[in-house]
Amino acid sequence: MKGIKKTLCVILYLILAFSSIYAKKKKIKITKPEINEPKNITLFRKAYPDILFDCAFDSLFNDWKITVSKNGKSIELYWAGSRFLPEEKLADKDLYQPLLYNYTKEIPDPQNFSEEDINRIKDFSNPKNRLNSKGAPLYLFNFIYDTDTRISTESHIKKILFLGKNTNVHERIIGPLKTIENELNELAKNDSEVKNFILKLQSADSYSWRNISDSGNKSVHSFGIALDVLPVGWQKKNLYWAWRRDIDPENWMLLALEKRWMPPLQVIKTFEKHGFIWGGKWVIWDNMHFEYKPEIVLFNGIN
Repeated sequence: MKGIKKTLCVILYLILAFSSIYAKKKKIKITKPEINEPKNITLFRKAYPDILFDCAFDSLFNDWKITVSKNGKSIELYWAGSRFLPEEKLADKDLYQPLLYNYTKEIPDPQNFSEEDINRIKDFSNPKNRLNSKGAPLYLFNFIYDTDTRISTESHIKKILFLGKNTNVHERIIGPLKTIENELNELAKNDSEVKNFILKLQSADSYSWRNISDSGNKSVHSFGIALDVLPVGWQKKNLYWAWRRDIDPENWMLLALEKRWMPPLQVIKTFEKHGFIWGGKWVIWDNMHFEYKPEIVLFNGIN
């Protein structure tokens, strides 16, 4: 009888020991992240140095929870492949585009487009497809710029002069625009193209509370962080894909680069140097458009 009890005790001990080891292994497998922090989170820290991005791995969602903080306020968002989504939107993350995406160093030349490229552009630019297209998640930017509502947004919109033109912009981009203005004015002393660009600039409009054309997605102009630079006589120039589409519905995307108005290369490079991307590098080109996206510039290694 004593021998049986001893044997049972040994068996019970072994079961408990193996169960403990298994539980520990299982716990490690669930909670140990594969990386120290989300890949490319450092790009957002560099892009917005006054914003804090604190990371903690959440084993429940197998993703990183990012506590974003500024001026004593904070919001919790999940990395979700650079989408920065709140917990309740994680299940729908495939409905949103990542905030980090490819932005080319060179201007896409239609002479190099394949038939597949052309069909893809036509499909992407179809009004119905654009209306139902994935939108960029705005949770991070709404927090950074305080733009959840029109009222909160307009409390940060300031009237400034840019290259001699009145414009209304978000206060966070006043500094970068002033630096760009100073550098362009300096370049204009020895660069006739830059000088001519400044002299023939008709307007530089920014803030406008609206959605993207043909889309249900909020325009970055609604944040006051985009700038449309229009030259004198812009109505007679090809500078926006949708206006060209109205004239040539089938072949607008094949319009040669030399037939499109565009800012001088040095102007484009100066904007990019200070965190702006240029719409002329999109296949659905918007050559008047610059928008402040320093994380995209960093992600693509521009400059």
